[in-house]
Amino acid sequence: MRYAAFLFTGFLMILLQSNLFRALSLVHVPGLVPSLVLPLIVFMGVQEYPLAKGAAVAFGLGYATDLVGISPVGLFTFTYVGLYVLARAAGVRLAAQTVWMQLALGLGFALLEATTVLGLLAIFGRDPYVPRALYRLVLPHVLATAILAPLTFRLARRLHAATARSETSGGRA
Repeated sequence: MRYAAFLFTGFLMILLQSNLFRALSLVHVPGLVPSLVLPLIVFMGVQEYPLAKGAAVAFGLGYATDLVGISPVGLFTFTYVGLYVLARAAGVRLAAQTVWMQLALGLGFALLEATTVLGLLAIFGRDPYVPRALYRLVLPHVLATAILAPLTFRLARRLHAATARSETSGGRA
């Protein structure tokens, strides 16, 4: 139940993110669109959900991001699974309880996501000029993701608590 709830919430966030892209294009600040799904994946990693189940959710959300966006299929799929595994490995040492830590996690993982995507596009992309054109979008994207990370963490924490209650009342996640 828990993983289905995270998948469904992630799909809704992807749709919201695509609508934010359209709305924020009127502001004329390229790259201002935050990644709403990334903090959700980091939350799952820091909370140390089982590796296979969490990676499967990250895979599904990455694949959905690839399909909704115009990125090559597999780009965000690979990136999100890798970031989930990294967040899970760092989860023992990091406690995302404070807003400052959530901001730091959002900033660090968004920067890592952006550099990974640019690197993969530079290596495997068809057009060598795409990463050069996209590097200017990294800073606004990273800052917007970091600013909204505490809200996503709060939503994920509530989702985690709601599914934990359903687990204890007899359901299995």
